[in-house]
Amino acid sequence: MSPQAGICAEANVHALFLILDRRSGADPTRIAEALGEVSELNAEIAALDPSAELHAVVAVGDKIWDDLYPRARPAHLKPFPEMGRDSLHMPDTPADLLFHIHSARRDLTFESGRRIYARLAQDMAVVEEVLGFRYMDSRDLIGFVDGTENPQGEDRPGVALVSDDGPFNGGSYLHAQRFVHDLEKWNQLEVKEQERVIGRTKVDNIEFARADKSPHAHTLRTSLKDADGKSIEILRHSMPYGAVTESGLFFMAYAATPENFTSMLRSMVEGDEQGNRDHLMNYTSAVSGMSFFAPPVSFLQNPTG
Repeated sequence: MSPQAGICAEANVHALFLILDRRSGADPTRIAEALGEVSELNAEIAALDPSAELHAVVAVGDKIWDDLYPRARPAHLKPFPEMGRDSLHMPDTPADLLFHIHSARRDLTFESGRRIYARLAQDMAVVEEVLGFRYMDSRDLIGFVDGTENPQGEDRPGVALVSDDGPFNGGSYLHAQRFVHDLEKWNQLEVKEQERVIGRTKVDNIEFARADKSPHAHTLRTSLKDADGKSIEILRHSMPYGAVTESGLFFMAYAATPENFTSMLRSMVEGDEQGNRDHLMNYTSAVSGMSFFAPPVSFLQNPTG
């Protein structure tokens, strides 16, 4: 396996989420060649300060995959699982490429994104670029610690990486969503009610016992098990983003199978058999939803085998 190192690396204090779509007349062969050069290009910048731990993950969308790599396709790559209930909607907003760049230095993160885009600009146009940042002690802008249940250490590859799909061993299925928070509405809640919505204490980040959680609590709706009683997990690389006029969370989930993310999203949106859904969604809105596959480095550099 030759996974892209940025997938299982620990999240850092700066991130750039760069989303691109192909231009009219784009050359698929030229795009594929450029993607095969990203790891070397990023390594040149990372060498300026190894302590910054600069990483750049290349992820390819469902709608451009077959044009770039007609000889092989990840078994479960498919469009984002759009779904909704009442006024809650998780849209599918497909994109061709996503670059997840993160490091301890904002300037190196910027330089990596700048050089990657310069290499692709002839064929690809920017859809969106979102600058993520660590907020306080790894909290979402709603004030709660984010990603508490993320797998740690040696458990990360087992959650995030494909291990049984031939040339795609070491790759990862990636889902991304940009959420816009209604912080004014959220901050009108008493802290006790905020904690009830999340299922965890706000200041000291202690999770409630399962029996004490509201059936609508975010931590309950996203804590799922499969038919064998094994936890359904994803590796999150989400980060806050924004300005004084609009802000929220750029959600990123890597997994060895896309079904883990789909199961969690369905639990949040559609709820359980009693219709209990995630009440955190009353205070935030998804404005995008994208599905990608992040191939192993060996495939990017030699897709024909």
